Amino acid sequence: MKELKDRILAEGRALNEDILKVDSFINHQVDMELMSAIGKEFAEHFKDLGITKVITIESSGIIPAGMTALELGVPLVILKKASSNVLNDDMIHTEVTSFTKGNSYELSLCKRYITENDHVLFIDDFLANGEAATGVIRLLRMLHATMAGIGILIEKTFQPGRGKLEDAGFEVYSLARIKKLEAGSIEFMD
Repeated sequence: MKELKDRILAEGRALNEDILKVDSFINHQVDMELMSAIGKEFAEHFKDLGITKVITIESSGIIPAGMTALELGVPLVILKKASSNVLNDDMIHTEVTSFTKGNSYELSLCKRYITENDHVLFIDDFLANGEAATGVIRLLRMLHATMAGIGILIEKTFQPGRGKLEDAGFEVYSLARIKKLEAGSIEFMD
């Protein structure tokens, strides 16, 4: 997606070969027009797959996933990264390792919002090792729901996430595919 790539080049900051900061338009300050365009792009790409729900993990994926759900006319389900004293009943959990944060966390989903009849689209901000998507897939399988596809804003193609997900039979659609990061330098694929 040209608009997203242009913003990454203009405002993104490659800190090293692994970390890209996009906090001025995706995850601290959010450009809502860009998010709307992203939602339209994902909805157009996945429109014929019979999607019944869009799912994401708090917090950076919420807005692009919400815009996608709005365009598709389906509900948005948000997975939680932390336990809740209020939402403990009807929850299922799995452990996920975060590449960015370098730690593991418990990913939680309320069973009331996903059923065996759901065909779910997962939207996330980054794809590196594929751990977040793999955690979502585990939770959906526990509820006998199916994964329609995976929409990613920014993919780090030099990490194994896409291969792992495609080898497991899932479609991955990334809007910006990064070939190489170095401090101060961003190189796209394509």
